[in-house]
Amino acid sequence: GDRMKNVSIRTEYITLGQLLKLISVIQSGGEAKMYLMMNDVFVNGDKEERRGKKLFPGDRVVIDEAEFLIQSK
Repeated sequence: GDRMKNVSIRTEYITLGQLLKLISVIQSGGEAKMYLMMNDVFVNGDKEERRGKKLFPGDRVVIDEAEFLIQSK
């Protein structure tokens, strides 16, 4: 729906922590672990708590009702 946002990456993948920072959910990478503990984040439908989880083009991430689609640039 309208909530889907595309995130283009130039590398093979980015980590979930990098995504959180990229979309300004957190200010620094150090906040990622705590954010993931306190909030429900889903990668391809599965709850994910690892900030190092690799996200590849085609992966869908749901954060606080917003959905993000990883795409290659």
